[in-house]
Amino acid sequence: MKKSIHPNYKAVVVTCSCGNKFTTQSTLTKDALHIEVCSQCHPFYSGKQRLVDSAGRVDKFRQKYASFSKRTVSK
Repeated sequence: MKKSIHPNYKAVVVTCSCGNKFTTQSTLTKDALHIEVCSQCHPFYSGKQRLVDSAGRVDKFRQKYASFSKRTVSK
């Protein structure tokens, strides 16, 4: 690697809008970073995710492709 062409890599405190704080490393020039969503409050990671079904499309998809999971390969 060439010297003096890479940015400084330092510790940064990340603060979420939910109040969660953690430390990570970044090339930011600031010592703090404020974010809106983190792994503690995001619905996907917290287990509170809801599947929005518009006009039964999810059920139609599951019925259409259910036969593919039931097929077995015969030799």
